[in-house]
Amino acid sequence: MPEKIQYPIEHRRATMKVTLFLLLLWFAASYGCAIFCRDWMDTNLPAVGHAPFGFWMAQQGSILSFVLILVTYAVWMNRLDVKYGYHVEEA
Repeated sequence: MPEKIQYPIEHRRATMKVTLFLLLLWFAASYGCAIFCRDWMDTNLPAVGHAPFGFWMAQQGSILSFVLILVTYAVWMNRLDVKYGYHVEEA
């Protein structure tokens, strides 16, 4: 029989903090780098292949950032689940 979950409010608060932080990173990578800072990145950062860095970040970098954020989210949430007793051992 599963154990009673301890500290559900703290778990929810921690998951919300993680989610909001990662959403902020997603916004910064997607909009900040791709739209707001593109001209600056084109002039001040090295090119990737034959494309300016700002163009590359708008096309490919934001997708790679999103995938890294997803992996980070999964690992971080698993650790929080273990910490607060939501982790279920599989047989």
